Amino acid sequence: MSRIAVCAPHFTRVPQLRDELLAVYPDADFNDGLRDLAGDDLIAFLRGHDRAVAGTELFTDAVFEAVPELRLVAKIGVGLDSLDLDAMIRRGVLLGWTPGVNKRSVAELTLAYILTALRKAQVVNHEMRGGVWRRQIGHTLTGKTVGIVGCGQIGQEVVELLAPFRCRLLVHDVRAYPEFYAAHDIAAVALDALLAEADVVTLHLPLNASSRNLIGARELGLMKPEAVLVNLARGGIVDEAALKEVLLRQAIAGAAFDVFALEPWPDRELLALPNLWASTHIGASTHEAILDMGRAVIRNLADARIPDPSWIPDWR
Repeated sequence: MSRIAVCAPHFTRVPQLRDELLAVYPDADFNDGLRDLAGDDLIAFLRGHDRAVAGTELFTDAVFEAVPELRLVAKIGVGLDSLDLDAMIRRGVLLGWTPGVNKRSVAELTLAYILTALRKAQVVNHEMRGGVWRRQIGHTLTGKTVGIVGCGQIGQEVVELLAPFRCRLLVHDVRAYPEFYAAHDIAAVALDALLAEADVVTLHLPLNASSRNLIGARELGLMKPEAVLVNLARGGIVDEAALKEVLLRQAIAGAAFDVFALEPWPDRELLALPNLWASTHIGASTHEAILDMGRAVIRNLADARIPDPSWIPDWR
């Protein structure tokens, strides 16, 4: 009989998911501390279990070394940057993963953040809280040029939601989706060209060594002064120190970020800037997405395979 360790607090706190998992795996153990486990605490919780449900916990080579009985990890959500895939491949640990399971939730929030940044709603909100009543003049989304960096499952969902706005669409991706591009009148361009031409730049790519700080000071310097940058992908893709400097100079119109390199993000000066709309990694935090992700995890506990390095491509 398999023993399941449910590490992810956002799975554990949903009674419906607990009941559905226990119906299949009655001996499952839950992280009822409702906090992310790390290091020795994670190892202690995993010991004696051959399968685990992982959220944002760091499953490093040291964790797999310390818990050799762990033979399968089912990942809730779509980001794999918290898992040492090389170690899993080397040790023969299976991965259960459903790409795109939360794509609608993330895409809807992306659209909301694009509109928020273009209309300078974050600036207005900041000023109102400080006692200033002033109408900021922003931009409509209709007819604008939107640059999408990463056009996989979430990027494509964003394209679908943008349809009523009749935007000009640019895409940069290391993978090609020619049929999708043709069907939606999308131009595939180099990253520098996208940054220089887009009124909105929105990021939808995975984080790995090749995409870390992909958007740095040089790349931010290519953006138009009236452009906005939206990141609901992963913290670390944008150099946040460079972003802070750009926002302080008002070299771009604004940014909307749901993710940061460190979470919680410690730089309160950045978070206090009026031209930054920031949130606490809530892209997939809807009741519907959490149920979809949790049910995918339950299925993946019985349907997993050795990770394939090609799942996370090289972005350089």
